Amino acid sequence: MRVIAGTARSLKLVTPEGMDTRPTTDRIKETLFNMIQFDIQGACFLDLFAGSGGIGIEALSRGAEEAVFVDNGREAYDCIMENLKHTKLESLASVYKQDVFVAMTTMEYNKKFDVVFMDPPYHKELEQRVLEYFTTSSLVDQDSLIIFEAALDTDLGFLDKLPYEVVKVKQYKTNMHVFVKRRN
Repeated sequence: MRVIAGTARSLKLVTPEGMDTRPTTDRIKETLFNMIQFDIQGACFLDLFAGSGGIGIEALSRGAEEAVFVDNGREAYDCIMENLKHTKLESLASVYKQDVFVAMTTMEYNKKFDVVFMDPPYHKELEQRVLEYFTTSSLVDQDSLIIFEAALDTDLGFLDKLPYEVVKVKQYKTNMHVFVKRRN
């Protein structure tokens, strides 16, 4: 896995070993960032369930002003820290080694994110829980773009009950990215 573009272009990233994380492939990462390229410059970026930190690091490399990484795994935290140091982007980053919901509560009223990316474990409804949290949160507003990765067979019906509109769904061979914004 590597950084695709920007100031850290072509630098290799380490990833946690084992099956607890699913690093986003370079091809999918490139497709994702081609779709959001105009949302990144100067953005405050939140990478939830960050794993190796590859998505947030890509955002920083491409001009995000700041990235916040959240993952409660010890190995994931170590990978994020090592990758930030290797890419020389650590001064633009904050890393929370804690539960996503604890971290979001900690950041409440101190941060506002332009782009949120989350890659939670599949089939645990964590994307739904995060979106429910965001409905009353100061961390995002109607201009924030929220992207979540999910398995292809994920039922997105829960979105009908929440104040979000689906902007786009990009399907890949084994998963998808769902892009949502809060309704006005």
